[in-house]
Amino acid sequence: MSDLSVLYDAPGPRAKVRNLVYSAVFLVLLALVLWWVLDTMAGKNQLAAEKWSPFVTDSRVWTTYLIPGLLNTLKAAALAIVIALPLGALLGIGRLSEHRWVSRPVGTVVEFFRAIPVLLMMVFANQAYAQFTDIDSEVRPLYAVVTGLVLYNASVIAEIVRAGILSLPSGQTDAAKAIGMRKSQIMLYVLLPQAVTAMLPALVSQLVVIVKDTALGGAVLGYAELLNQARVITANYGANTIAALTVIALIFILLNFLLTSFASWLEGRLRRGKRSTGAVLHGGADTEMEFDEPHVEPHTRK
Repeated sequence: MSDLSVLYDAPGPRAKVRNLVYSAVFLVLLALVLWWVLDTMAGKNQLAAEKWSPFVTDSRVWTTYLIPGLLNTLKAAALAIVIALPLGALLGIGRLSEHRWVSRPVGTVVEFFRAIPVLLMMVFANQAYAQFTDIDSEVRPLYAVVTGLVLYNASVIAEIVRAGILSLPSGQTDAAKAIGMRKSQIMLYVLLPQAVTAMLPALVSQLVVIVKDTALGGAVLGYAELLNQARVITANYGANTIAALTVIALIFILLNFLLTSFASWLEGRLRRGKRSTGAVLHGGADTEMEFDEPHVEPHTRK
């Protein structure tokens, strides 16, 4: 019996037929929806060659608008990630503190910023920078976008870190205490390294959210990120909004795919590293473990 058969019942003949019918119906419905979308776009003259050709024939679309917008998106996302990751880790560890004067204020901060929409924090930060600082208006949207992303995502990452550490067996902490490790050493050398692998999928999902949420700054604050360039492209190359948004969506998909692929590779490498360095004994059902019995000298009378 294979391992998969233990997890679920193998479908019978009728179930296989039903699955094929459901799949065929789904494909037909999907084809109809796709045909309706393309037919509607053709009726609105959105499939005309002149609306799509600039992305292939005119390099200025890329060098003047798309690539600079992509770089601004990466700049805001990178700054937010670099700040939010360590800040979120500190907040997550703070929530686990045994001292209430640490865990209570940190918990309040985390819950407060998790409850506020990231767009509202961007707008608020932009107004605060305009009124209370002398930051130039050209770079102010970048500061506001990064501030909103950091405050919100650091709070979410704090919960991811806290959940990842709490998911570890309590015996890890007990064993570390038994050999005389301090609390800071237990957290730094025992709990965090083991929790990283468990937290990695959730952390990657949050990093993808950071990349996508940079578009909020372009839509509301006028930050010249990738999505914001669709307006400029449409203004300079005719009413090709659908074409511009489609190309930008494909760029976002490719960017996030590269990010998740790298994270999957990193997670696999971490897991392989743990398997290769851990002293784990595997014993099957038919495996007998033999131990050398200590040699005891027979007692002789004198």
